[in-house]
Amino acid sequence: MVNKLDILKIFQKDPEKYWKVDLFEREGFRRKVCPTCGKGFWSIEEREHCPDPECGEEYSFIENPIAKRMSYIEVWKKMEEFFVKNGHASIPRYPVLARWRNDIYYNIASIVDFQRFDNGVMVFEYPANPLIIPQVCLRFNDILNVGITGRHFTAFVMPGQHAFNYPKEGYWKNETIELNFRFLTELLKIPKEKLVYVEDLWTMPDFSALGPYLETFSLGLELSNSGFMYFTWKNGLRELPVKVVDVGWGLERLAWFSSVTLTAYDAVFGDVVEKFLRKIGMKIDYELFKEYSKLSGKLNIEDVADFKTAKNEIIKKLRIDEKEFIEKIERVQAMYAILDHARALTFAISDGGLPSNSGAGYFLRVILRRALNLIEKFGFNINLEEIAIWHVDYLKPIFPELKESENEIMTVLKAEKKKFEESKNRNKRIIEVNRGKSLSTEELVKLYETYGISPEQLGLEPTKEFYDILNKKHTVLTTEKREEIEIEPIETVQLYYEPIFEFEAKVLKVKDNYVVLDKTYFFPRQGGQESDKGFINDCEVEEVIKIGKTILHKVKNCDLKEGETVKCKVDKERRMILSKHHAATHIINYAARKIIGNWVWQAGSNVDVDKARLDITHFENLSEEEIERIENLANEIIERDLPIEVSFMSRVDAEKKYGFRIYQGGAIPEKNVRIVKIGEEVEACSGTHNMLKSTKEVGKILILGTKRIQDGVVRIEFCSGEVALKYLREKEKILKEVANKLDVKEEEVVEVSKKLFEEWKKERKRLRK
Repeated sequence: MVNKLDILKIFQKDPEKYWKVDLFEREGFRRKVCPTCGKGFWSIEEREHCPDPECGEEYSFIENPIAKRMSYIEVWKKMEEFFVKNGHASIPRYPVLARWRNDIYYNIASIVDFQRFDNGVMVFEYPANPLIIPQVCLRFNDILNVGITGRHFTAFVMPGQHAFNYPKEGYWKNETIELNFRFLTELLKIPKEKLVYVEDLWTMPDFSALGPYLETFSLGLELSNSGFMYFTWKNGLRELPVKVVDVGWGLERLAWFSSVTLTAYDAVFGDVVEKFLRKIGMKIDYELFKEYSKLSGKLNIEDVADFKTAKNEIIKKLRIDEKEFIEKIERVQAMYAILDHARALTFAISDGGLPSNSGAGYFLRVILRRALNLIEKFGFNINLEEIAIWHVDYLKPIFPELKESENEIMTVLKAEKKKFEESKNRNKRIIEVNRGKSLSTEELVKLYETYGISPEQLGLEPTKEFYDILNKKHTVLTTEKREEIEIEPIETVQLYYEPIFEFEAKVLKVKDNYVVLDKTYFFPRQGGQESDKGFINDCEVEEVIKIGKTILHKVKNCDLKEGETVKCKVDKERRMILSKHHAATHIINYAARKIIGNWVWQAGSNVDVDKARLDITHFENLSEEEIERIENLANEIIERDLPIEVSFMSRVDAEKKYGFRIYQGGAIPEKNVRIVKIGEEVEACSGTHNMLKSTKEVGKILILGTKRIQDGVVRIEFCSGEVALKYLREKEKILKEVANKLDVKEEEVVEVSKKLFEEWKKERKRLRK
């Protein structure tokens, strides 16, 4: 089986074909091969090895500033201006939670913005071509390095420079490196002699797309990666019909290189660092920290076999003792880590993320609690909400949308701090029993996953292995396994959005109790909505299932024969109830978000005839007041008689027009999406909303109950229309019967019941004695 190194060796046999661009020859770049890593590189100055720190290169830009000095904000503004002048559209960032993908939780690179799946095949969908985007990314594989190495972040901005669909449009290697070179030399004023381009290979994990990759370095720091999606591997290299330029710039690194600060954090966080220092009354020993910053790369957890030994070597080189290292170095490291984690949380919560113990919220809680543990460990008199607002203010020129979410950010962080304190109090005994013990990584993971107890709470430093296990378990989205029905794929003409309830069809396939027709008006279970029922001839249809383009009808006592023409009847009354409940689900979702907060997203739903349920992301149980307000707002929407509009449009147009809230029910694996618009609530949905013209047809919505079903998820059960009226009549009947039994008026039932309940509790206590 082929691996990345095998393909890289093929490319290295003909480096001029895969990596050389016109600019190299024009500007005097010559190719050499690094004796350490074996990679080729292009430089003007004579040098023996490539500029990668792993091959011995050190950061020399701190001692030798060569770029034009600009702030973090200024670097992006100049970059945006440069690329717009050079024919690129500047588009706003996409969310940090990749709701449009069903295989990953987090937006890990700018190219992810434009990757979609169309029936299992990855495609690119883009709002402009070429384009530049200040994409905020989240990665949690380097948590332990954050604050320590001076350059690692959990949240970072990757300005994406992308061109698609070459050779029909966009551009290719020559233009890409030309733009790269011009921006660095003309805007950042880096002398061309100080630029080095390193050859590498970019691949998808399954090698479905791959191509040459040029990394741009200067004075030891990698500034950008230029990837060219050129080939696929199918028993050899095959050219892709559509080629894509994927350039990931590092805004944090560009700002650091330009600002020449001791760490990237000082350049990136702007005045937030100074505000933190003032708030807690901390002073940095800059001379000592300057010496440490030169050595900080040696503590990269990825490269260090024994972290403690590596740290002791640095302490020795700094000529200080461990106590002084903790006080003058580790306190500063902790500050940087806290600032990074607060910034990552600010972006995530603004985009509707919620810390929790599962799903996309898992690592948000990991870094949140790491920040809280560091604040506690070093006795910093500060809270995360305050830091988050500092970030919001500083980042406003690039990301003004953060200001709109200020209240939500504050609310969520306060709620998480409260949960953290409650968890500590609840687990006090477990913490005391395990403190000081020598625990294995597996035992630490179990304590964290079961009780939320972090290694820091036990007086231990978390290891790389600890975070690796968490990373492996919680960074990739998992889907529920469904019961598989083995049947050959037969395309069914799907007509269930048409309001026809009696029809004739031909039986194409019968397997056990499952029947495939040539066409069907029966709605299959999808989009959270239960399927239609009815009859095929005299056989009762119990369930309808969609598998790809095949619609299976599960029937009772099946005596149908392949090839015969059958008469079909859909239960219209059931369809109407399901349609009303489904519309009510969208309305409740909207009302909950408006009443509770922007972090409310659909976490699941089920639309049935007796009731519907909606699972929403929320950090605590709903109060009676909140339930009442949600119900009242939902019924206001009903009374406003708003149109229920259904339309089909391309995914890219739908995202452009309505944003990523459309993916309440998850990612859509097809290029065209069915959009359901009810007032301000717009979702991509496959339900039978077309059966209704306006919200008034839904009828009164009644919330039956709510409960917390897991951490960060609350379930709302409700019904509407005739079902709600029937429910109220039944309750009224019960109330009358209770009043008769108690021999009181109906309005007195509650008070009398309370009195009886209290008397019963007293009697129970007496009997226990």
